[in-house]
This record gives sequence, C-alpha cells and structure tokens, in this order.
Amino acid sequence: MLKVDNSVAGNLTWHQSQISREKRHKLNGHASCVLWFTGLSGSGKSTLANRLDAELYAMKVRSYVLDGDNLRHGLNRDLGFSALDRQENIRRVGETAKLFADAGLIAITAFISPYRRDRDVVRKIMGSGEFIEIYLDCCVDACRRRDPKGLYKKADAGKIADFTGVSSPYEAPLNPDITIKTDAVSEIEAVDTIICYLRGQSLIDL
Repeated sequence: MLKVDNSVAGNLTWHQSQISREKRHKLNGHASCVLWFTGLSGSGKSTLANRLDAELYAMKVRSYVLDGDNLRHGLNRDLGFSALDRQENIRRVGETAKLFADAGLIAITAFISPYRRDRDVVRKIMGSGEFIEIYLDCCVDACRRRDPKGLYKKADAGKIADFTGVSSPYEAPLNPDITIKTDAVSEIEAVDTIICYLRGQSLIDL
C-alpha cells in the first residue's frame, strides 16, 4: 500500500467553496447524503445501487453510484485486498463520497467494506445525518448460489486470497440505518424501502 506523507499537511489550506451546500440543495430541490451499501459479495450491492440510481434519476434527484470494481480500475488500482489495503480503499471512497455530498448529490456507494472500524471512520468524516449505512443482509449460502462473478468458486479453489466470507471475515453492522434482507425481498421492494427512508428523513421531496 502507498504510504502517505502526513508531514505536508501543515503546509496545506482548506479552501471553502463560495457556494454553500444549502444553496446547492435549494438548486437541486433535494438534500445530499451518502448511501453506503455494505454486505457480502453477491448480496446485491451493485444491483440495488444502480436500480436505486435509476429510480432517483426518474424522480429528478441528482445521484451517482461509486462502485467498488469501478474505483479499483482507476482511483484505487494500486491497492490489493489485505486488511491495510482494504482500509485505505474505504478511506479514499469515503473522502470521494464526501465531495459528492458537498456538491449537493446523493452519493451511492457499493462496497463490501467488511470492517466496522473502517465504516465508522467514514461516518465520522461526514456531517451529521449525512452517512446512511445500508446493510444488505444475505446469508453466505444465498450469495454462493448467486455468485454472479464466479468469485466464490474461485475462492473455494484457492485462486483468490483474502476473499470476504471464505478466507477473510465480514463484520456486519451493529446499528445500520437500514437493513434489507436481499434473499427475502424483491429489488423493487428494497429500493422502495430506501426511498421511503429518504422521504422520512426529508432528504428528497423538499
């Protein structure tokens, strides 16, 4: 993993935007936040994130999906899957998602993010009520049956090291904002649950 030189921080100055977040909310007609999907591989994170994104688009809500695989193609391509690399991966995603929220968008992230402490770090860098943790509760057997990318099969064969749910742990959230049992509800039911939550928190339909 790349080592960060924190000694340069003293020479940096944060430049505040002239356009406040509140003004961006008023322009967009909705508030901003980070919807953080977490769950095992195959639990439906990317599927639901993109389905939700499409529904919000139809409602004229400005949103964007930050997908785990996509960011590892670019921003995080230098990171592997060790515990330290996973930690840095999530830190970078959290900082990126915060910028999207500052811009007035609803950022939708789709990452396994297996460790509670890493998710808690992201929650702490966000503003109050800005980080919404969505736990996709799906048993590993159901995830194995889906296995859309064939990753469990490869992990079982020893072709993928440090694979969450097989050779690496997953720490489920203790107090997620939303829990969805994706092996028991349909995609549209899951998306409706999230949209109802956003309305209940007055984040959309302002």
